[in-house]
Amino acid sequence: MKVLLVDDDEDLVNIFSAALSKEGLETAYELTGQQGISKAKEIHPDLILLDQVLPDISGNDILKVLKADETTKAIPVIILSNFSQEELVKGAIDQGALDYLFKYQVEPRDVVAKVKEALKIA
Repeated sequence: MKVLLVDDDEDLVNIFSAALSKEGLETAYELTGQQGISKAKEIHPDLILLDQVLPDISGNDILKVLKADETTKAIPVIILSNFSQEELVKGAIDQGALDYLFKYQVEPRDVVAKVKEALKIA
């Protein structure tokens, strides 16, 4: 199973990648939204962990692009963000995000558990 992380915080990406890899999940990452969209189309991950605030495009806008494309629309997306404004959360869920996690409230093991639950891995 492959997870794509799209986040501009390289340290955080490394932490979550290590935690996911430890559970036997393959990971890939991109640091910008446009690169994340391209990578999703290229590798067809089983799940995407997507930051809300990226240097080039918002997570909700990325989600909109992914859900409108035939090749990526079925990929589950979990938003992982420091931003908890109600309109961002509602927008993400309305556009098809599977879940919206707040970085400041989750440990890597919590993210791994959510990913495994979403991928139906015991």
